[in-house]
Amino acid sequence: MWTYADSRAAIRDALRLSRAMTFKSAVAGLPLGGGKGVIMLPAGHAPPAGDDRRDVLLDFGDTVGSLGGAYVTAEDVGTSDRDMAVIAEATDHVAGLAVETGSSGDPSPWTALGVQCAMEVACERAFGSASLAGRSVAVVGLGRVGGKLARLLAEEGATLVAADVDEGKRALADELGARWTDPDSALTADVDVLAPCALGGVLDDDTVPELKCRVIAGAANNQLAADAIAVQLADRGIVWAPDFVANAGGIINIAVEFEDAGYDAARAEERVRGVSDTTRAVFDHAEATGATTLAAAMEIARRRLAEAGAAAA
Repeated sequence: MWTYADSRAAIRDALRLSRAMTFKSAVAGLPLGGGKGVIMLPAGHAPPAGDDRRDVLLDFGDTVGSLGGAYVTAEDVGTSDRDMAVIAEATDHVAGLAVETGSSGDPSPWTALGVQCAMEVACERAFGSASLAGRSVAVVGLGRVGGKLARLLAEEGATLVAADVDEGKRALADELGARWTDPDSALTADVDVLAPCALGGVLDDDTVPELKCRVIAGAANNQLAADAIAVQLADRGIVWAPDFVANAGGIINIAVEFEDAGYDAARAEERVRGVSDTTRAVFDHAEATGATTLAAAMEIARRRLAEAGAAAA
């Protein structure tokens, strides 16, 4: 649920995000496709509340239900597990409901854990050690995932720079002993690791030359303004964990719901920690082929998609 200037922008975002979801599932080896639903809010309008929000969510649920199970929705930017419970009144094709219902619950802690795993592997490549203790990390965006990631990093002994457009998130930064700044300054802070955890497109022709980090691993989708930015990052010697590899923990957790044995948190954690192996495989492939990490991840994804298509034929 997000604000867009017009319907064309909303459609472009849905297509961009569904592409990323497709690659995310494929690289993670999940038996899922990729789709994304967008609830468009008109420019200048605040998110609906109360009965208005409920009506919007039920309408969305009707749309999801009309697809007959081809698309299963779950929470993402602008929505919550409470919203999913409302949508579930209109369709059975909802994941990420409360654990008490046999579902997998809020996926954001799992996304944060997967990002931490990817970050450790990226640090291993850049610095020779996967340890985050003593590493300086700029977390840009302290939302549901970014805030949980910041907590995990603080527990590991990282020194944090934190930023969010919402000044209210400063309380979390203070709690964690992080240095608070604005998002633009955090993006180009003199740190070991940059963790973009807000909206995408922040790595572009203007920001990349100003980066001072050695590693980028974050939860934001579509971090690159264009695929060619991956070359600029590689040329600067910056180790970038492709976003659809690093932030796969949420969908990996949800996928456990669909396993024959049903959802189990311990099994989900084991699967999510597998993001480390996936990230390492992407880096190895990039190094072996001389490709960017983006190109390596996309090649792995396309190969798995082709294999799945051949098996289904």
